[in-house]
Amino acid sequence: MFKTKRIRSLDGEPLRAKDNVPPADLPTQVQVDGRPLTLRARYDLLLNKPLGVVTAHQDNLHPTAYALLSEAPLFKELRAVGRLDKETSGLLMWTTDGTLLHRITHPRYAVPRTYHVALERPPAPLPEGLTLKDGYAPEITEYAQRDPQSLHPALHRPDEARSFASITITTGRFHEVRRIFAALDSHVVGLARVSFGPVELPTDLAAGAFSPYDLKAAFAGMHPRPK
Repeated sequence: MFKTKRIRSLDGEPLRAKDNVPPADLPTQVQVDGRPLTLRARYDLLLNKPLGVVTAHQDNLHPTAYALLSEAPLFKELRAVGRLDKETSGLLMWTTDGTLLHRITHPRYAVPRTYHVALERPPAPLPEGLTLKDGYAPEITEYAQRDPQSLHPALHRPDEARSFASITITTGRFHEVRRIFAALDSHVVGLARVSFGPVELPTDLAAGAFSPYDLKAAFAGMHPRPK
């Protein structure tokens, strides 16, 4: 393609194979057969994960969140930052940067995750030092009852919902939020993650849609907790 001059700069100059682009200069645009193409070293995005899809690249039983990203740049290299189960909607971040992914999800960094919750019945008061049945004590940094008008639109609110809350935790253990409210004698009927660290899910991002987002810049000031 270089020999036939199909790859050119935006001002029309032919590019040569030896015209290396330093990673610091990316992203940058070139033309291929007259059409603009963006060259990237990395890519991050936010997905408003809908209900009914799983956080996986492949699944024989359910549609995947990954399939929703097929039009994204560097699609084949994208990896999910954490997971949301099939019945949880909301913020699911993706990146091609494996080092950043590891840092964001490592327990040492204790990145807070905030969820909006629809409940079948009002929960009991949250006690200090809540311990779940398996002996695990979740780290809950914020907890509040919510009125419906203050809820994120990503939260599914079925007819049986009688109470609403928001909760922020610093880990992402299996069904952790559901287990917390079960311990408070309630039952989760709708659950959406609305923020992950400094990143908030835009209220105007439709279910199933994604948007580019610079996660590296967002988490630049993140430091591990002291041992």
